[in-house]
Amino acid sequence: MVKEIEKAGFPIVQMANLIPVAKTVGANKMVPTISIPYPLGDPATSKEEQWKLRYHRLEVALDALTADVKEQTVFKVKF
Repeated sequence: MVKEIEKAGFPIVQMANLIPVAKTVGANKMVPTISIPYPLGDPATSKEEQWKLRYHRLEVALDALTADVKEQTVFKVKF
């Protein structure tokens, strides 16, 4: 589906914890997430830490939207 959305002219970033699967389906811009049940958080951490994790990953994804890539790219996250 990612490729079809891009063909329509919309930039897209795939946020996934299974990056090899995202690569297989043809995503060009990928941001790693934390886990399957909690892609943008970790319930074992404080609410403040969860907020930082979410904020950072969304910031990386938004930056990826404007990045010009020529091949499949996995964008790095700090945590």
